[in-house]
Amino acid sequence: MLTLTNVTWLDLCLAGVAVYLVKQMLNKNPAPYPPGPRGLPLIGNIQDMPHIRPWLTFAEWGKKYGPISHVEILGQHIIVLNSVKSAMDMLDKKGAVYSDRPVLPMCGELCGWKHVLALLPYGDRFRQYRKNIHRIMGNRAALDVYHPVEEIETRRFLKRVFSKPGELQDHVRHTAGAIILRISHGYEVKEKNDPFIDLADRAMDQFSRSTAHGAFMVDIMPFLAKVPEWFPGAGFKRLAREWNKTREEMAAIPYEFVKDQMAAGIAPKSFTSKLLEGQTLSVEEDHMVKWSAASLYLGGSDSTVSAIYSLFLAMTLFPHVQKKAQAEIDTVVGTDRLPSFTDRDSLPYIEALVKEVLRWNVVGPTAFPHRVTEDDIHDGYYIPKGSLVIPNAWFMLNDPQAFADPSQFNPERFLDNDGKDPEPEPRTICFGFGRRICPGLHLADASVWISTAMSLAVFDISKVVENGVEITPEVDPTSGTVSHPKPFKCFIKPRSAKAAALIQQDANY
Repeated sequence: MLTLTNVTWLDLCLAGVAVYLVKQMLNKNPAPYPPGPRGLPLIGNIQDMPHIRPWLTFAEWGKKYGPISHVEILGQHIIVLNSVKSAMDMLDKKGAVYSDRPVLPMCGELCGWKHVLALLPYGDRFRQYRKNIHRIMGNRAALDVYHPVEEIETRRFLKRVFSKPGELQDHVRHTAGAIILRISHGYEVKEKNDPFIDLADRAMDQFSRSTAHGAFMVDIMPFLAKVPEWFPGAGFKRLAREWNKTREEMAAIPYEFVKDQMAAGIAPKSFTSKLLEGQTLSVEEDHMVKWSAASLYLGGSDSTVSAIYSLFLAMTLFPHVQKKAQAEIDTVVGTDRLPSFTDRDSLPYIEALVKEVLRWNVVGPTAFPHRVTEDDIHDGYYIPKGSLVIPNAWFMLNDPQAFADPSQFNPERFLDNDGKDPEPEPRTICFGFGRRICPGLHLADASVWISTAMSLAVFDISKVVENGVEITPEVDPTSGTVSHPKPFKCFIKPRSAKAAALIQQDANY
């Protein structure tokens, strides 16, 4: 007699295959699927789906099969988009059909991240989250009130780098967390070992790991979510239980901090306090405010870390770009003060440099998949309901047809040069598409801009020399929902004695 204790993974896989076969027998498609690699009988393209740097494999599919390609894994259809036009036509123009999110068994269900904006299904709660965020920071002008916070925290960043340049990555992460926590919850972080920063870093790491393509078999065969923790091979469920606890603390602890501060009458203005002020909330409304704030942190912190760390990598590898940027700052701002947001319109090369940071080392190479809510025929191809649609932003921003010599870091591609039109605006691609575009994009853009302008005003960034040998960092981004440059060494020093004095000024100045 077959009991649960002697059911094997093979039995479970066979059950999944049986479901797949029944579906296949019942299907009669009105049009062909988009082209793609030929799958195997029963299991489809399970062996074709890449786990490491998937954007590179997707780009190869684009070259071979065209801008829209298709694979199928045990009945789950996956559509990969390798052109901006396809992404705009489907995800923007057909947003009512292409704006849902898939159910992610590991990240969304078992770890509980389904409450965050990035994973919410398209519907009323999704629209309310976005309305909350848009109301506070829906455009550049609305962010003016937060500029002093960003400038103060970036000044503190300069001090940290000046004091301990070898800990650059930690400083970038600390500062990104400090900015977003002050804006989202009015919380001013401690200089060292801040509990909110530590908690958020753990949650972000776990979120990234839980959403990695192909990392957990339960995402391919969702029925595995029902097996008990003690079942052989079900270690992912014990991991999910631990990660769920971190996720809940990351959202709840800062939220309760704001409530306590408001009750005491000492809460500074923040995203959360504005949504709570003068309100008596239902349980559902309270949930939405808490997770709107948590979504703001999740969407802004890790991506900003990746972009600013990429800036320092680019300046290490392309010193001529650094010199041009510094020359513009010196001419427009001078050397007696640091740049501020009031200088932004007067620094076109810095503006172009920030665009190139966002293009060159793409923060979200494949982003989160969209989910199709109705059958669709697009360009003669059948896109069935429930398909996952993955826009390959990495290729769109490295397409040699759109960007000349894309591996090179060249801000001038975004400037008018001898009557030649600038290359495409990367911010229309790197922040997502359609109704799923990142609602905090203006905040992320502002954070990268002020870090770029202030850092290049006072620091020279160059390659490290060890034992007489110059060390050239690798451009080797990590896989994950948010991609980061591989840790690297660089040499950072003040540009002059005057620059060192500017760095050491009171950060609250």
